[in-house]
Amino acid sequence: MHACDVREDVLAAFAAEGGVRCATPAELGALCGVVVTLVVNAQQTDAVLFGEQGAAAAMPRGGVVISSATVAPDFAAQLGARLAAAGLLMLDAPVSGGAARAASGEMTMMTSGPAAAYEACGDVLAAIAGKVYRLGDAHGAGSKVKIINQLLAGVHIAAAAEAMALGLREGVDPDALYDVITHSAGNSWMFENRVPHILNGDYTPLSAVDIFVKDLGLVLDTARRSQFPLPLSATAHQMFMSASSAGHGGEDDSAVIKTFPGIALPARR
Repeated sequence: MHACDVREDVLAAFAAEGGVRCATPAELGALCGVVVTLVVNAQQTDAVLFGEQGAAAAMPRGGVVISSATVAPDFAAQLGARLAAAGLLMLDAPVSGGAARAASGEMTMMTSGPAAAYEACGDVLAAIAGKVYRLGDAHGAGSKVKIINQLLAGVHIAAAAEAMALGLREGVDPDALYDVITHSAGNSWMFENRVPHILNGDYTPLSAVDIFVKDLGLVLDTARRSQFPLPLSATAHQMFMSASSAGHGGEDDSAVIKTFPGIALPARR
C-alpha cells in the first residue's frame, strides 16, 4: 500500500506500519492501479489528480480513482467525465463514520459509478469500508446522498450545541445532562459523539467548524438550484459561519457552542 500526504506525521505513522511513502501524487499514481483521494474539497481533489505532479496522468489506463471527498454532485459528475477522457474509471465514493471507523476500516461509503470500476477495486472497498452502498451508475449519485447526510450531521451538531448551551445557562450539571440525554429520546449520534468534546473542554479538531461551513454550503447550493427551502440547514450554516468568523474555524466542530453568549464552558480536563 502506498500513500501521499502533506502531513509528515501521518506519513511517518503510515510508514511505521509498513506502508510505502510517495513524495507526490504522480509517483503514487504510477505505482497503483487504484487510487483513493480523500481530501477536504473539490479544489484539493482537482489538484491531487490534475495539478502539477497530479496522479491521473501517471496512472495506468483502466485504473480506478475512488473519489471520497465531500463535493458537489455536479463536480463529481464532471470529474468522472474528465477521468474517463484520460482512460480512467471512477467511483464517486464519499465516506462517513469519523476517525474511529476510518481507523478500523469500517467506514460507510456512498458510491456510484460504472460496474467495471466496482469489479476492479472490490478488494480495496472491502478493506476500508464496513458498508458499501451502490447508488447507481451515474457519478454524482453518491455525492447527493453524502450531502444529505451532512445536512443531518450539521443540524444535529448545531442542535446539540444549542441544547448544551441552554443547560449551562440554566445551571444544569453538564455531565448529568449528557447522561440523561444519551439515554433518552432526544439523543443523536452527533450529540453522543460531540458533546464529550465540550465536557472535556477539548476542541482539538477531528472534524473542524470550517468543514461544516463548506458542507452545509454545498447542501444549500444544491437546494438553491432546485429552489427548495432548507430553513434548518440555513440556520445551522449561519451558526458555523459565526463560529468561524469568531476565530474558531480550525477547532473541532463542537466549538460551534462558543457562539452562545452568557455561558461558562467547561475547562479542559
